[in-house]
Amino acid sequence: MISLLQQGQIALFVVILVAIVISLTFHEFGHAVTAKLFGDDTAQKAGRLTLNPLAHIDPLGLLMVAVIGFGYAKPVPTNPANFKSRWANLFVSAAGPGMNLLLAIVAINFYGLGLAYDWSLTRGDGAELFFVYFARINLILMVFNLVPIGALDGHYILPYFLPASMAQTYRYWNDRYGNQLLTGLIVLSLFGVPVFNTIWNFGRALLPYILFIR
Repeated sequence: MISLLQQGQIALFVVILVAIVISLTFHEFGHAVTAKLFGDDTAQKAGRLTLNPLAHIDPLGLLMVAVIGFGYAKPVPTNPANFKSRWANLFVSAAGPGMNLLLAIVAINFYGLGLAYDWSLTRGDGAELFFVYFARINLILMVFNLVPIGALDGHYILPYFLPASMAQTYRYWNDRYGNQLLTGLIVLSLFGVPVFNTIWNFGRALLPYILFIR
């Protein structure tokens, strides 16, 4: 992203950064509120049951987003021992990507509705830039976090769809090597290997399928 500043695209840099902060905040809030619904108030006690970005954004993680395009927010703490259902981990994990999908749907259809009724809020190139990029970023975050590698949300979700023995084997190897694999893929991408291009392109390609107001 820092290349945008070097190219003089300051407005686009700001739009993307603001969109990422909002998206990460809602993502982590989704985890926290769902954990609360399933009986675990660990996140609430830690001050994470809020939409205040300061509670969720990690300064170093945000700096990494601005400089290299990859980053992270503060993980929401949970205590599975407090969950009232064996399905809780699935829903708590899926809530973050689910929140990103919801944000993308609301943003792009609000923009479409605004164009249809000529709302002042959706007029001009600036409005198009924000709403379209906001929706795209949320779709990309959703897809990326569903990848079942390392600490990404997908690694909690995948075992629910595997036979018990296979799920146990997957958890074993991911616990041992998942984070190293994810870090390695990120490093490769920084050196120009298009590791995550498929994820980015797939996320962007989903946009027409969530636009219901044309």
